[in-house]
Amino acid sequence: MKNLDKILFFSSLISLISCAKQSAPTGGPRDEDPPQLLLMNPENQSLNTKPEQIILEFDEYIKLDNPNKNILITPRINKDELVVEALKNEVTLELNQELEENTTYVFNFQKSIQDLSEGNPAENLKLVFSTGDQIDSLSLSGNVNNYYPEGQPDFDDILIGLYPIGDTTDLFTGPPYYITQTDSLGNYTINNIKKGDYRAFAWRDENNTLKAEFKSEEYDFITDTLSIVENLTDLRFNLSASDITDFNLQRSSFTNGSYDLIFNKNPLEIELDHQEIGKSLFYTTEDKEIKIFSTESRSDSIAINLQLADSVGFKIDSSIWAKFPEMERQPEELTFSANSGKSFLNTLEAEIKFNKPITEINYDSLYIPIDSALIIQIKPEMVSFKDSLRRNTILFKIPIPDTLELQIYPLTLADSTFQDIQDQYNLEGLVANYRKIDPQTLGDEISGEINSQNGPFILRLMDSKEELYREIYLQDNTEFSFDKIEAGTYTIQVIEDKNGNRRWDPSNYYENKPAEKVYYYQNLENQSNEIIIKSGWTTEDLIIEPTKSTGFPEKIAVDNSEIEVDNQE
Repeated sequence: MKNLDKILFFSSLISLISCAKQSAPTGGPRDEDPPQLLLMNPENQSLNTKPEQIILEFDEYIKLDNPNKNILITPRINKDELVVEALKNEVTLELNQELEENTTYVFNFQKSIQDLSEGNPAENLKLVFSTGDQIDSLSLSGNVNNYYPEGQPDFDDILIGLYPIGDTTDLFTGPPYYITQTDSLGNYTINNIKKGDYRAFAWRDENNTLKAEFKSEEYDFITDTLSIVENLTDLRFNLSASDITDFNLQRSSFTNGSYDLIFNKNPLEIELDHQEIGKSLFYTTEDKEIKIFSTESRSDSIAINLQLADSVGFKIDSSIWAKFPEMERQPEELTFSANSGKSFLNTLEAEIKFNKPITEINYDSLYIPIDSALIIQIKPEMVSFKDSLRRNTILFKIPIPDTLELQIYPLTLADSTFQDIQDQYNLEGLVANYRKIDPQTLGDEISGEINSQNGPFILRLMDSKEELYREIYLQDNTEFSFDKIEAGTYTIQVIEDKNGNRRWDPSNYYENKPAEKVYYYQNLENQSNEIIIKSGWTTEDLIIEPTKSTGFPEKIAVDNSEIEVDNQE
């Protein structure tokens, strides 16, 4: 009996040991090792090869992450014909197309190939081969900036592309011949370029089409032909938005009291030519729309010449025949809004915008109540129209006596204070509050100089909400000063207004015109563009350094040596 017990015990022990050997251990450390390449066919740096298929073999099972986006191939091939598959530890690319003669191809896999278990990407994985007897070795490198950054720099999805001169496509119509992507700092390099002449572009490819959408994606371009006969460095791009859609009038009609013109884009420069404009004819603007109003109905159509321009300078110069028949229904209600919440020092400056031109103002209904017995009555000399041809924005400049000690001043208007061009009155009143600033809380001054001679300059002092606090225009000098500033955090934006039209002009690719340059004050010590102002503070001697212009830095000779300077456009 004892022997039988021993036999059963050892049998059970052997069975347990046998089972333990067949079971996979659980748990353990996370696999952080990337897959290792074992074989590549064709081999890297191969010559005189025209593969129909590319095979990559790894030391473990792998998977693909969005290969159509993440595998960058130069020069351009037809990606619609390319088939990429992963099976076990092998990746296969079926090219399904004829490759060009005597051309170096680069397949940059970036992070598209990952291990199956943890998603670790294969590192520095690139295949270079030539269909001829040599590998093209020229390169182009540089950096990308953004003229209007939103928060922290974002260099995701930014592509740089080269198109050979004579190519029928461009950044809006097809993928480039050579392409690369920026790193996290905005730097880029295109390698293995064939000697030749190219056009160079950069853009933010948010929708992964390998081309730019000029209505929604920022871009930039080099205005001159890029001749690549040696390695080129420091080519700078500055991205900004620019809608270069054709500018056109889509439709026009009389609608409930106004003759409405509908455009595909916002008119930025507007000139309506008729002898009654500003007398019996007025107009307002809304989103992609101009509304023309008449003080009286008219039996005959009248010809009005339109001279308009959009943000990129495209023009409309034509005539329309406007109609103003008798109204058949009740006119649209008169509505308005005020810039309530603004601060002031000595003179309260208010603005009220209306949806229609204003013809009459009842000043008895306009006032600022101080207490139960005292008001500040608004007088005609305190009121003006921002544009006498539109009459839909009223500006107030109301002096406030120093003897008054209120902090909040409520600009008050009753119903029926304003009458519009269609004899409608405002049906509701309004109280818009404005805050008087205590002079003791103000910062004294921000002053300094722009280290550039490429004016005129528009200087915009922006508050912590990135809203415009104050703006100045420098016509013939580079020194600036902002005084009497509320305590807070600010930034200074500079626009180089090359054409002197007192606004920023975007690029126009079809006219080979670059965007006007935009940059910010930067504190080089702490790498911040913020300026902190406290009451009584004076911040002097700020130096605003321009960022690099689009293109290459110029080299000038100094004492038999060369130094680089910014190539101002």
